[in-house]
Amino acid sequence: MSNIIAIVGRPNVGKSTLFNRLTESRKAIVDDFSGVTRDRHYGSAEWTDKQFTVIDTGGYVANSEDLFEAAIREQVVIAIEEATVLLFMVDVVTGITDLDDEIAQLLRRSNKPVFIVVNKVDNTQLQNDASVFYGFGLGEIYPISSMTGSGTGDLLDDVIKHFEDVVEEENTLPKLTIVGRPNVGKSSLINALIGRERNIVTPIAGTTRDSIHIHYNQFGHEFMFIDTAGLRKKTKVKENIEFYSVMRTIKALEEADVVILMVDAMEGLESQDVNIFHLAEKNKKGIVILVNKWDLVEKDSKTTKVFEDQIRTKLQPFTDVPIVFTSALTKQRIHQAIETALEVHKNRGKKIPTSKLNDVMLPIIEKYPPPALKGKYIKIKYITQINGTSPMFAFFCNLPQYIKEPYKRFIENKLRENFDFSGVPIQIYFRQK
Repeated sequence: MSNIIAIVGRPNVGKSTLFNRLTESRKAIVDDFSGVTRDRHYGSAEWTDKQFTVIDTGGYVANSEDLFEAAIREQVVIAIEEATVLLFMVDVVTGITDLDDEIAQLLRRSNKPVFIVVNKVDNTQLQNDASVFYGFGLGEIYPISSMTGSGTGDLLDDVIKHFEDVVEEENTLPKLTIVGRPNVGKSSLINALIGRERNIVTPIAGTTRDSIHIHYNQFGHEFMFIDTAGLRKKTKVKENIEFYSVMRTIKALEEADVVILMVDAMEGLESQDVNIFHLAEKNKKGIVILVNKWDLVEKDSKTTKVFEDQIRTKLQPFTDVPIVFTSALTKQRIHQAIETALEVHKNRGKKIPTSKLNDVMLPIIEKYPPPALKGKYIKIKYITQINGTSPMFAFFCNLPQYIKEPYKRFIENKLRENFDFSGVPIQIYFRQK
């Protein structure tokens, strides 16, 4: 479970540049999560073997006449509440502005570690000018240049000292989490499943401040629910409610084995749902789509099929995902949703014996070989599954560099057809034999 660093500050102080610098070492898994809450940025980063999530809260009021409108204050309040460490970014060239003072006032009242990051310090003279920011009374200042990267190493060395230890749990039970946009019915579903029999619920203190692990053991199913929904009084966030929910979602998603993505039947699959889906896919989690409030939809014999097709079109290219239509209110199919999620968990841990893999896949490859490139024929000789938390396969061949994306997708489809990996992202590697 990642610690979260939130970069706060007024517009145009260089927050995004610092965000890009912190996350670039892990470019492959950085997710810009574009389109969620006005292009907020979320990325994964690593420093001296410590992994963490970086959130850039910037750019919200860049074009606003009113420099300190409610929106920026709300974002800082949310960041204070949700992040492990806060980086308060200021600009040495501009000095202290009224907006900086406002943000500093909010940070002073927080009990989170705050680092004053003074940006654009490119020479010794500016180094001296940076001392003015001690005036905030927030402790040590860190002069950096996010453009060149100078000073960022010292900053990160001190930041990671404040990280919470990630407790590796011995628990081998499947971990499920329900994610989705606000007011889609996440809490209602959890309450419907757990019921009022509080004695069967064991809240176990989670590895983070706000995710609660609920031990579910009834109707022949046993697993851990990771619940982040409505655990604490929400800040008075209006437009920023999505930003708040996405910070929560990232935490819950990283910790889960299977992500149940809940969609509102009345609104359909929206761009934020698609972004959360792709984040779960990149993190190689099992995924189930749950269409809630299905009781409110007027239906005929084709409604379900049409709705499913619309969802799969938006999720391309990864469309082998179970879709369950439920109503948390009437409890329609809520147990089927859990059974499906546990089935996906089984698929995620599935191991195919090497002999069976070769018996099934080699004849298919022989019948439909990879297209020859530059007169060279590609021969796939041997297949094996690599050990990992999600399904990974290595295909050994003579010219792996010549195999293109369409053939890779064809191979993935054939694996799915023959070995049921519904709801699980598959990784395929072609290696030199």
